[in-house]
Amino acid sequence: MIFDRISSDPRIMAGSPVIRGMRIPVATVVRMAAAGLSSEQICDELPDLEPEDVSQSLSFAAAVVADHVVELSA
Repeated sequence: MIFDRISSDPRIMAGSPVIRGMRIPVATVVRMAAAGLSSEQICDELPDLEPEDVSQSLSFAAAVVADHVVELSA
């Protein structure tokens, strides 16, 4: 998948993935979704975002997690 709405630049947010060069980290969007906010609610809270930004943030996070093995204690 191509993530054309996600960028990473060492000069912006220390290189953390952000939405389209803005200073809105993907992690912030994912945390809001995890807290139960809908795409519409997230866009209301962060008015520079579009619903596709939220969708792509979640897809990006899923792709990153799929590429990493994290050992969790039982």
